[in-house]
Amino acid sequence: MEQQVNEIVEWLRNQVKDAGLNGLVVGVSGGLDSAVVAHLIQRAFPDNSLGVKMPIQTSTSNLDDADQAISSCGIDSLTIDLTDTHEVMYSQIKNSLMEKKEFSEENDQLAGANLRARLRMSTLYTIAANYNYLVVGTDNAAEWYTGYFTKYGDGGVDILPLVEFTKGEVREMATFLGVPDRIVNKVPSADLWEDQTDETELGTTYATIDAYLKGEEVPEKDKEIIEAQHRKTAHKRGDVPHFHRS
Repeated sequence: MEQQVNEIVEWLRNQVKDAGLNGLVVGVSGGLDSAVVAHLIQRAFPDNSLGVKMPIQTSTSNLDDADQAISSCGIDSLTIDLTDTHEVMYSQIKNSLMEKKEFSEENDQLAGANLRARLRMSTLYTIAANYNYLVVGTDNAAEWYTGYFTKYGDGGVDILPLVEFTKGEVREMATFLGVPDRIVNKVPSADLWEDQTDETELGTTYATIDAYLKGEEVPEKDKEIIEAQHRKTAHKRGDVPHFHRS
């Protein structure tokens, strides 16, 4: 694990050098993956890395976890509360659609959630432009393969250091890096709405997806879910540079 971490850190430095920029920025949500990335970029650029909290009606527990992630690695941080921005923007869109009698109640929750992710992406790129930083993504192998990210939202990044690591491996890396246990062991959730969890949305578990990606046998039902997700999200997986493990 130490070798993998050192190789990722060196890769991050090279990505910034090749781009002719100064450092790295990541959105810190309080989840496992962003906590790991925050630790990695702080190791790569102790004086030129930034973790950004971007709450949008975010739960107190996730905000506390984001604070813990930031303090555990000592990364510089910034908070941009996007709650009002999201409310104004989505209300205007929703009202316009209602006037045309074309608003979809069925898609309301997902559309609002995707707008959150895209507002956060725009915020990160605005901050990155200020500092001349690259925006670092947090997707792991399971999320990347199944397309469990928002196109032009949390998928809108410059580089991806974790995309070849399973969720289980990211958890091991987190322990090695000193991410607080509370974050390492929490139920994965994008905190998009109350009681939302990743695995409920995916229809299978990260452990099962990890097993599938390693070539292990998984139940046929889960295999069908994973492969269907992979097929229908092919359009999301663009040509974003990502770390290739040795």
